[in-house]
Amino acid sequence: MSPSTPVNARLVDRLVSGMLAIGPLFHLARHQARRMMIRRAESVGVAWHDRVAALRERDWQADLEAVENRTLLYPEYYRRPFHAYEQGNLCWEAALEVEVAAYAAHARVWPEAGADGDRRLRQGFLDILSAHLPEPPHTILDIGCSVGMSTFALQTAYPEAQVTGLDLSPHFLAVARHRAGRDGRTLIWRHAAAEQTGLPNHSVDLVCAFLLFHELPAQATHQVLGEAHRLLRPGGTLAVMDMNPRSTIYARMPLYVLTLLKSTEPYLGEYFDLDLEAALTGAGFEPPTLTCNTPRHRTLIARRAA
Repeated sequence: MSPSTPVNARLVDRLVSGMLAIGPLFHLARHQARRMMIRRAESVGVAWHDRVAALRERDWQADLEAVENRTLLYPEYYRRPFHAYEQGNLCWEAALEVEVAAYAAHARVWPEAGADGDRRLRQGFLDILSAHLPEPPHTILDIGCSVGMSTFALQTAYPEAQVTGLDLSPHFLAVARHRAGRDGRTLIWRHAAAEQTGLPNHSVDLVCAFLLFHELPAQATHQVLGEAHRLLRPGGTLAVMDMNPRSTIYARMPLYVLTLLKSTEPYLGEYFDLDLEAALTGAGFEPPTLTCNTPRHRTLIARRAA
C-alpha cells in the first residue's frame, strides 16, 4: 500500500489505537512526533531551541500567580499525557514550546507557506469571521486560548472590543500575560474550563474556539457548546476553526504519520467521529455555515437566535 492509497478510516483508527495502547510503542511514537516537530520548525527558519531557551531564563512566578485559580479542579481528560508531554498542558515545557510548535505544525498547510503558515491560517479564519458578523463585537471570549496567539489576533482585528482569553492551563496563561504586557496589550485572562467558565449568562457577543475541539473528548465538546450558547447574547456568534475530518489529507495520511499524530492527540478519534454541525444545532444554535479555509481546516459559524 502506497502512502497515498485511501484506506478505511475506522480500520486504520482501530489499528493505530491498538498500537498506541502498547506502552513502549506509545512512548516511542510520542518521542518521534516531538522530534519531527522540532526538525520541521528548524527547517523553516524557526529556531526552536534558541527561542525556548530564552523563555526558560525568565522567572515566571509573578505571571503565574497573577492568572492562576488555585481552587480550580481539573477535569480528568485534561490530566492525560498530551502533545508529547507527560504532564500534558499543565507544565512549563508545554507552555514555552506552544508558539514554535504552532509555526512547525502549520508550516505545511500550504506548500509554500513555511513559517508564515500560522499567520495565514489565523488571518484566513478572521476573514471568514468578519464576513459573517453582522457588526463588530463589543465583547469577545477566546476559549482554549493557549498562550494567546489567537487572542492577540482577535484583538488586532477588533481593537475596540473587550477581549478575554480563557484556558485551563495556568502555565499557558502566564506566558500569554507576559506576551501581552511585552506588546502593550490590555486583555483579560481567565483560568477556567471552557465547559464551566463561571461567566454570566448572555454576557458575550462572540465566542471563538481556535483549534480547540480536536483536543477534547466528545462529552466535553457537547458541554462547551452548551456553555457557549449560555454565554452568548441573543444574536451572538460562535466561531469554530479546527481540523476538517472530511479532508482527504487525513484519509490518505500514511499510517506512520497518523500514528505519530494520534500519539500526541488522544481525543482525535472522538473528534473525527463527532458530527459537529449536529452538535451545534443540538446545543441550541441555528444551523451553522461551513467554510473550508485551508486544505485541512474548516470554519463553522453558528449564531444564537436573536
